Amino acid sequence: MKAAVLKSPGTLELRDIPEPAVPEDGIVVEIKACGICGSDLRRWKEGPPPGSKGVIPGHEAAGIVVEAGPGCSRFETGDFVAIAPDIHCGDCYYCRRELYNLCNNLKFLGVTPGLPGGFAERMALTGEILTNGIVNKMPDGLSFEHAAVSELCNSVLATHEKARTSDRDTVVVIGAGPAGCLHVAVAKRRGARVCVLEISETRRRMAGKFGPSLVLDASSGDIVGEIKQFTGGVGADIVVCANPVAQTQQLGVQMVRKGGRVVLFGGLPKANPMTTLDSNLIHYGEIQVVGAFSYHPRLHKLALSLLADRKLPADSLITHTFELDKINEAYDTAASGEALKVIIKIGRQ
Repeated sequence: MKAAVLKSPGTLELRDIPEPAVPEDGIVVEIKACGICGSDLRRWKEGPPPGSKGVIPGHEAAGIVVEAGPGCSRFETGDFVAIAPDIHCGDCYYCRRELYNLCNNLKFLGVTPGLPGGFAERMALTGEILTNGIVNKMPDGLSFEHAAVSELCNSVLATHEKARTSDRDTVVVIGAGPAGCLHVAVAKRRGARVCVLEISETRRRMAGKFGPSLVLDASSGDIVGEIKQFTGGVGADIVVCANPVAQTQQLGVQMVRKGGRVVLFGGLPKANPMTTLDSNLIHYGEIQVVGAFSYHPRLHKLALSLLADRKLPADSLITHTFELDKINEAYDTAASGEALKVIIKIGRQ
């Protein structure tokens, strides 16, 4: 079969490799679509793990079950499935409390060595992955491309569940990449008024398609003052920092109201993860600064259902599609800032 292998920083190589054997208690999925995620781009720039001869990335996948092992009872040949990458251990302190995304032994398809991802024609999923990972049947009528964005939808749905976003809130989303635009859509779906801050004119234009009340250039003038003016001098109820920029987090604390919530959705680069926040604003204003990482497995079914019912704007989110043999061009496009979600279509559709 054909698979895209990350062999060095910024370079994926299309290779012919053996098809995976079906696990005794697992399945083999013929991949039809797989999205490029922001974390895929970071690893693409860094290259494969040290000592590795290459890794097959891709963790936003959807396809058809073409083989099921004799010990697998949950899926059968012909099932359409969507796959998210997280695999928890089920035994640690956090798993015992059903905080699966905080598992001490968390593994990821397309990231952890020995767990190849979805930029390949076929993908084997073991019984462990089916039990402790996130694999669900697709609702009727949902396309593979739309199913492939369910993993990103998981993260955004989990964030607004954590933030308790409601129709009483004004939400500021900083960053209008794929995740930022989905934050706009989900916050609006929960009844909030939404403002987007983004430096890129191209992405400000794309963010407008998701229906925010206001889109501002994050680099212009007194942006904190503009948010205060937008909120009647009070400040935002919730600020979602949806990009990997330390200054975003600093601005979030400055523009949120007293008692408001700043959600750190976009992680900072591992090589430079430190930031400085005004602790007096946090202390005297009783501001909540919280992290938002990954999601609970139950949200995957909700994301698939909302996508199937057209209650999440997948068509606006997906701006580019490429075939597997154009994967380097696809990564370049995803990294250019001129796209939102880029999907790789694999095999016969």
